Amino acid sequence: MTRKSILVYLAGIGVLLVITVAWYTAAFLNRTATDSKAFNGQRALQDVETQVAFGSRTPGSEAHARILTWMQSELQSAGWSTRIMKAQNLGHPIQNLVAYRDEAQPRIILGAHYDSRLVADEDPDPARRSDPVPGANDGASGVAVLLELARSLPDETEPVWLVFFDAEDNGRIPGWDWILGSRVFADQLDFAPEAVVIVDMVGDAEQEIYVESNSDPGLVEEIWSIAEELGYENRFLPDTRHSMLDDHTPFLQKGIPAMVIIDFEYP
Repeated sequence: MTRKSILVYLAGIGVLLVITVAWYTAAFLNRTATDSKAFNGQRALQDVETQVAFGSRTPGSEAHARILTWMQSELQSAGWSTRIMKAQNLGHPIQNLVAYRDEAQPRIILGAHYDSRLVADEDPDPARRSDPVPGANDGASGVAVLLELARSLPDETEPVWLVFFDAEDNGRIPGWDWILGSRVFADQLDFAPEAVVIVDMVGDAEQEIYVESNSDPGLVEEIWSIAEELGYENRFLPDTRHSMLDDHTPFLQKGIPAMVIIDFEYP
């Protein structure tokens, strides 16, 4: 399976999640029943529900430990090998989970963060601002996409890693910062992949994915062109709308082409 084929999968994932949430039909059911390698939006939604049922996956919590074990089990059941890359950042233990099919260096890294935020400090209800964030969209949706890709990517896919980043979501909290997991991961890399694509916050039922301004323009053009070929131009919109500090940032800083697929248009 070529690099373009992998990106075709990525260009379709968001729309399949939307299909699950809003327009899940018998036709789609028939398609997934006859094609075991199709990306199954319903199964991805169930993975979101499983993660939320664990509780908030804040660093150091029981739910954080449980999701690591669960993700490893799901990946291994899909035929992927896994390892946890441990490190420290700002004094916090970091556990990035890497999934791979063989030991070859990957041409493409597909990533998402699995942790959720320690405090809901922007909640409209002041009484809830000290509560941890459930993270159904901000965390769980990206993990669900990567897990379903693990099940659906054909065996002949060129070398690819699926990376589940820890400690992404706790900036503006004393003693923390954003993207701690991907920062140490990028520092540990002893090779340069051709591309890094991050999936974050893609669970919006009314999905609008705009171009993120810091993302590598070549990768953006490639994926957006594929999305248009597949008829998803109403979801992958050509305008640049947001400038994000996300898990693609450390790779960009090292000169590695990287981008984030993110829907930041939500209430």
